[in-house]
Amino acid sequence: MANFNEKSKILNPEDIRRCLYRLTHEILEKTSDPKELVLIGIQTRGVHLACRIKEIIKELEKAEVPLGTLDITFYRDDLTAVGPAPLVKETAINFDITDKVVILIDDVLFSGRTIRAALDQIMDFGRPRRVELLVLVDRGHRELPIRADFVGKNIPTSDKEQVEVRLKEIDGKDEVVILEKSS
Repeated sequence: MANFNEKSKILNPEDIRRCLYRLTHEILEKTSDPKELVLIGIQTRGVHLACRIKEIIKELEKAEVPLGTLDITFYRDDLTAVGPAPLVKETAINFDITDKVVILIDDVLFSGRTIRAALDQIMDFGRPRRVELLVLVDRGHRELPIRADFVGKNIPTSDKEQVEVRLKEIDGKDEVVILEKSS
C-alpha cells in the first residue's frame, strides 16, 4: 500500500457549504417540483452529502425529499480485488423510485466504476424517470463514459495523486485535500 502525503487543501468548510447550496439550487432549477425528487447517497460520504442537500431543500422549499442510501459493494466489477471480507454498509431505499428523478450523490467521481455499480443497483429498486449524478469533486481519469450532471468542483489530478473528502460527520472536519504518493 502506497503512502500519501497531503499536498494541498482544495476546499475548506465554507467552500463546501457554498458548493452544496449552489448544487442544491441547480437541482431545484432543473426540477419543476421537489416532489419529483428522491436523493440517494452512495456509502459513505455520499450519504452525508445527501443528508445535507436534503436539509438545504427543506430550508429553501419547505419540502421533504425522500433520502436513501446505497452500498455498491456487491455490484462492483472488482469485488474479487477488494479482498475476502469486504466491509458492507447499509442499502436502504424504503420508497418507490418509479417515475421519480433520482439524484445519485457521491463525494468524488474518478473512474466511473462506482457510479456504474450504483446505476445497476438502483434499477433493482424500480425504473426512475431519470437518474442524475451529483458529486462534490470530479477529478477526471474516467474509464467509463460517465459524467456528473452537478459538480461542486473540477480538480484535475495526476495518477500519483488522490483526492480525499473529509466530512465532519465522519472525520471531524470539512475539507477536500489532494494527497500525493510519497517516493
